[in-house]
Amino acid sequence: MKRADMLLIAVVLIAALAFLAPRYFGKDAGEEAGKNLVANITVDGKHYRTVKLTKEEQTIDIRTEKGYNILKVHDYGIEMYEADCPDQVCLGFGFITRPKQTIVCLPHRVLVEIASSTGEDEIDGVVQ
Repeated sequence: MKRADMLLIAVVLIAALAFLAPRYFGKDAGEEAGKNLVANITVDGKHYRTVKLTKEEQTIDIRTEKGYNILKVHDYGIEMYEADCPDQVCLGFGFITRPKQTIVCLPHRVLVEIASSTGEDEIDGVVQ
């Protein structure tokens, strides 16, 4: 390897570390924002419950005449843990942690949407 190659590799590594270092050493803005989130649960078009997203684990059991869904809250997010619907698509939404993300179970008509507990929406971006 030539000296120029080593210099190029060093510059690329320093640039990569400069982008990754704030994530590991600084306060994570996502964690701070996650402490003010709630999950609004709607069943059959009607508000069922609002749950604060906390670090501690809690389970929400939703039982209707159409079937049951079990939601699990942990690590400032929520996920559909179990459901008896035939297609099991709602389990594929995974663990959600950001405002406006949703979990939907169509056969049971269950909707879970994350929102800010302060009532203010986050700005995704600004276009001029």
